[in-house]
Amino acid sequence: MTTAEEATQAGRPSLFRRSWGVVASNASVVLLWPRLQLAVKAGLAAGIAFAIAPLMPGSAANYPYYAPLGALVVMYENVAGSMRQGVQTLVGLAIGIGLAFVLFLRGSPTPLTVALVMALGVVLAGLPKLGAGRDWIPTAALLVLLVGGHDPDQFSFGYLLQMGAGVSVGILVNLLVFPPLHFRAAELSIAELRLALARQLSDMAKALKESWPPEHKEWSRQSDTLESSVRSVRLAVEKADASRRANPRRRLHPRDIERDYRNLRDLERMTFHVQDVTQVLSDVIWATDTPFVVPDEYVEPLADAMFAVGDVLRALQEEEPERQSELSEEAVTAVKSLMARLGAAEVETDAPSAVESILLSLHRMLRVARAFAKQA
Repeated sequence: MTTAEEATQAGRPSLFRRSWGVVASNASVVLLWPRLQLAVKAGLAAGIAFAIAPLMPGSAANYPYYAPLGALVVMYENVAGSMRQGVQTLVGLAIGIGLAFVLFLRGSPTPLTVALVMALGVVLAGLPKLGAGRDWIPTAALLVLLVGGHDPDQFSFGYLLQMGAGVSVGILVNLLVFPPLHFRAAELSIAELRLALARQLSDMAKALKESWPPEHKEWSRQSDTLESSVRSVRLAVEKADASRRANPRRRLHPRDIERDYRNLRDLERMTFHVQDVTQVLSDVIWATDTPFVVPDEYVEPLADAMFAVGDVLRALQEEEPERQSELSEEAVTAVKSLMARLGAAEVETDAPSAVESILLSLHRMLRVARAFAKQA
């Protein structure tokens, strides 16, 4: 290996650490701020709801504490979720109150009739599409029975009206007070997974160049971690998609969510190929029942090809098309030249080579990466 190549590879960990530090620091801020924002809005909504609760007509003014409860119930992480949860909650309350009145029609509550109503409430809570409202069916019925006492009509009216007022306040606060858009979290989660895949390739390339069996084997246990990361990225993208629905700020902050979904699908395919390479190398190094080998003469060029593909993934984080194109061409050349060398070489061992399988995965990763670079 030349001095220039050694210097380049020596700089790779430093480049990765810098990239990872930027992503991690930004992610911590992004993940913390939405929770603080939601807490502030929940407090504001509860305070406003409690302030207007005494203004409700008739007997409803006697139950002001249900208004802030309604505001808290709908304080969801996105506007569409708040609206959906608010409607579901009120539907569940109405069903529960109706159940309680069925019991009152049969006379004063008894342990047997209360048990029957609660059981029926739990059954109805299993109806599809009730969502958050399902838990309120038996709760509302029990409150009317126990708190409504001898005047269930007035209590039910006040309970439902105050909850409805609180739900309305909560939805309005969430809609008007900086409704969240979770685009940044999705972007950072995509970047974090891409860097994790690049690091996995680099770690495996380093293991190839160590004396076997390699001292560092953490990379061989990363498949489940990568799988979990993919699921987290999908949740982040779906959360970003949900946050723009019914959100007036989406016009001021447009984002191509479809592109995020395309990036997600690309990362899912890349993760599959990285996991496949991880499994192949783990079997070659440690499994006793695997006949495959990596011939000594291919260790160095294979490791260099894996380093090159990892560099391509890192470069996708940067907005430098020329740099991306240059690294992509270098990686394609490294993979193709090794494939050609394999095709022309004479077989010197009876054990089948695992190099072809790894090169095929690297080729597919590059194809996905180049497609992404063209869309950017």
